[in-house]
Amino acid sequence: MANYADAAMKHRIPVIDRMMDVLGQLERREGGLTIRDLVAQLHLPRTTIYRILNTLQMHDMVHRDDGGAYKLGRRLLGLASHVATGASEVDLVAVAQPHLDRLAHDLGEGVKLSVLDKNDVLVLAAAQGKREYALTVAPGQRMEPHAGAASKLLLAHLPDPDLTAILDKPLVAYTNRTLTDPRRLKSELTKLRRLGWSQDKGETVPSIHAYAAPVFDTRGEMIAALSVPFLAGTEASRMEDIRLATIATAKTLTASIPGPVVR
Repeated sequence: MANYADAAMKHRIPVIDRMMDVLGQLERREGGLTIRDLVAQLHLPRTTIYRILNTLQMHDMVHRDDGGAYKLGRRLLGLASHVATGASEVDLVAVAQPHLDRLAHDLGEGVKLSVLDKNDVLVLAAAQGKREYALTVAPGQRMEPHAGAASKLLLAHLPDPDLTAILDKPLVAYTNRTLTDPRRLKSELTKLRRLGWSQDKGETVPSIHAYAAPVFDTRGEMIAALSVPFLAGTEASRMEDIRLATIATAKTLTASIPGPVVR
């Protein structure tokens, strides 16, 4: 084993190591980082950072905003659709986007498709709503897996060993509605799995509620959660319309998965 590790270290490509360091820093900062920030954090020459970012930008792996900060690019989401879900035969973003767009158009609310990626929930794809006060949604967002409609639903379909590993860690309370007791949360997850949909009544932000429904592959395994966030105080009849539309779209998306999602 030691000889194998030594050989692996000997045949590394330093510039790729530095590129991964850059991507790692950008992953940790949702608001992005400037070249100056990256130079300070990685202790690399400015010209090296610039060349790496310029190359990554050419491949749409990062993008630069108007303020000069670099953020992770959209191409990474396409790659994540295969890695995070194990979908080597299905481009989940490409399949899901028309369904998200249609639901956002019909409801006027933002729509998200989320997956579990390691120990985080990753928003893989999104569609913006045009309704007044519709919440802004964006792909690439990462959230804790224990709070929120989509997050809880994804946890509810995890195998027990994977779920236990997450629940054994401290659970952050974002609001007084966040479930941080592992036993209560596990009981909630059992109920959600039986129910077939999930609701968020202000677990991450008090003013934001949401509904979520599961998306399954052709083997019946959950691969993503479709969710619609909306403002607290929405009238009951409108909430019911959102809930039913979310469930119906998730079922339609499930039916449109063209082939097996291989793990």
